[in-house]
Amino acid sequence: MLPSIPLAREIGLAVLLVAALVWVIGLGRVLWETRFHHPEPGAHEGLAAIPAQRGRAGHPMETVELTEEEERAFAGLIRTIALH
Repeated sequence: MLPSIPLAREIGLAVLLVAALVWVIGLGRVLWETRFHHPEPGAHEGLAAIPAQRGRAGHPMETVELTEEEERAFAGLIRTIALH
């Protein structure tokens, strides 16, 4: 016990130090496993939650038909961006 610090602060400091120690140990384990744990080739082809990339056409619900005026405006916008 430190004589100049109240008991509540000593307890808070101890809890904070233990939490920091647990965090550092957990972070170290995560970094160690990601650095030195090499799974078999092909074990992780990708995350199941992220869908695979589609081809250039994409899904029909992801496409929008543009009018000729919109296509000209878009082409002008692209030319403007390409010049800068």
